[in-house]
Amino acid sequence: MVKIFVCLLCLLWGNTLQALSIFACEPEWGSLAQEIGKDRVSVFVASRATEDVHFIQARPSLIARMRRADLVVCTGAGLEAGWLPVLLRRGGNAKIQNPPGLFYATNQVVLLNPPLQLDRALGDLHPGGNPHVHLDPNNIFTIGARLMDRMSVLDPDNAEFFQANYMDFQSRLQEVLSSWQADLNKLQSIDIIVHHDQWVYLNRWLGLNQLATLEPLPGVPPTARHLSSLKNLPAQLVIRANFKSDKGSTWLKRNSSVCEVVLPYTVGGNESSVDLITLYRSIIDLLLAQLECGPS
Repeated sequence: MVKIFVCLLCLLWGNTLQALSIFACEPEWGSLAQEIGKDRVSVFVASRATEDVHFIQARPSLIARMRRADLVVCTGAGLEAGWLPVLLRRGGNAKIQNPPGLFYATNQVVLLNPPLQLDRALGDLHPGGNPHVHLDPNNIFTIGARLMDRMSVLDPDNAEFFQANYMDFQSRLQEVLSSWQADLNKLQSIDIIVHHDQWVYLNRWLGLNQLATLEPLPGVPPTARHLSSLKNLPAQLVIRANFKSDKGSTWLKRNSSVCEVVLPYTVGGNESSVDLITLYRSIIDLLLAQLECGPS
């Protein structure tokens, strides 16, 4: 009996050691990788949904995780510029310095709003374009398919398993998007102001009309002068991510007829957002709940 138990323990331990080790920079990519890999991958997520991913610290614990990774999945387009290069360099893991072990989601889709010029005086700009691609679920179809391909290259023995899981996820996402169409139609052409310019893909998906940002320049906190210039705009909602300061949006709400909506930026951003599909549903529900709050 003891020998049987030891053998079973060895088998279980062996399966864990053989699992593809994935280092995900953000929760959305950790969730996507888990959907594809299920129990045949080990996914570690470097940041929390309550954090601004621009400002993650390159902690020793993250370096240690990087050393053990078979695949690094990040947003790219400069979003993690302040910490990911440090992790890659100090981790010293040759497998994940370049593809196939290094995967950037923004390399898989066309980015919106590339800057016409690069100048630090213009704020925190991303040279390749806006990196917040996960907020349009239509991008997830492309990114997910290519991530599935990449995982299959690194772990060919599980390629069919990964493909079956991705096809199931794709089918479920397509089904819910179709079933939500009536709700999506209600959000078409709603005028909004946002705290930070991170919702452009959400705007494209839902048909929201972004009039302005609370930040006078990308990454620059709202100023009294700039906020005052926004209070007469015909916006119905002011949107901020769950981890952003509420000072600017609260001031605007008090001094105009606009209503504030706090949205989960990524998986785990609120209690409802446990995966990508529930993230999108939560965003829709929160926006719909405020439609009657602003001006008619």
